[in-house]
Amino acid sequence: MLISILDLAPIVVNATAADSFRNTLDLAQHAEKWGYNRYWLAEHHNMPGIASSATSLVIGHVAAGTKKIRVGSGGIMLPNHAPLVIAEQFGTLESLYPGRIDLGLGRAPGSDQLTARALRRGLGSDGHDFPELLSELRAYLNPAAADARPMGVRAIPGEGLNIPIWLLGSSGFSAQLAGQLGLPFAFASHFAPDYIKQALELYRSNFRPSEALDKPYVMIGINIIAADTDEEARKLATSQEQQFLNLIRGGTGPLKPPVESMDALWSVHEEAMVRRQLSYTIAGNKETIRKELPAYLQATQADELIVAGQIYDHQARLRSYEILAEVVQ
Repeated sequence: MLISILDLAPIVVNATAADSFRNTLDLAQHAEKWGYNRYWLAEHHNMPGIASSATSLVIGHVAAGTKKIRVGSGGIMLPNHAPLVIAEQFGTLESLYPGRIDLGLGRAPGSDQLTARALRRGLGSDGHDFPELLSELRAYLNPAAADARPMGVRAIPGEGLNIPIWLLGSSGFSAQLAGQLGLPFAFASHFAPDYIKQALELYRSNFRPSEALDKPYVMIGINIIAADTDEEARKLATSQEQQFLNLIRGGTGPLKPPVESMDALWSVHEEAMVRRQLSYTIAGNKETIRKELPAYLQATQADELIVAGQIYDHQARLRSYEILAEVVQ
């Protein structure tokens, strides 16, 4: 079973983005030692609790400070960018750290509509042009596909480099497209689990072998918060629950410290909404993780897990990923 890490580069209360980047690199270095397969960072904008907005730069920071773990995006929101720019950025990363860079692509804004406008994303854009943007990006990397890019325009560096492309999603759109193109697919079940069964069926039923893959490859997102006791893990998980509570109320902010109980913070309806969004979550000690994890693997037949864990205290976060590595190994 391959396990990887999705790092949202959390900015916690009373800390800075600089602190977040130091913690990100520290976690990545530990993850490499513990045997994690890849380390991905996600593009978000206008979110005071997430530091990875300049995703390519943070990927370079992590790759420079590690030696063998794969590093990449989970993901780059392609409609926010010119495909040429992404081809050049990831061509640069692959040239600096050959054989270690992944390019995971999504089609959501990674932000609110006002921020999407500030990013110069077209008003009312719903990602419908994602297949065309993806085709153009792939053409910059593949010299044989010159007809799919503007005449005379090349990505230097980027052209001719083997940079694995993943499609990410929480619905059937990217799942079906990934299958048709023969690309690996990652489902965002760590925050949007409702459609996972249908999406994976669409991906597998539409899969066509390609130069990238000869059979489907699925990675699913899951939140795992591990500690030495179940009680400690459940308390640590309240930081993530507070974060999602803020999101459903339309707010954002730094990651908050854990609390003893969420009862005074949310209504019954809000609790149900948060728990539904976070249904792909395990919080517990080593035995709890070992007991509950197989059910998610059996339900999805995933080839790989990518694990998120929004934990306030950095040492507790390190310990959580260490416990998970011990369980899997």
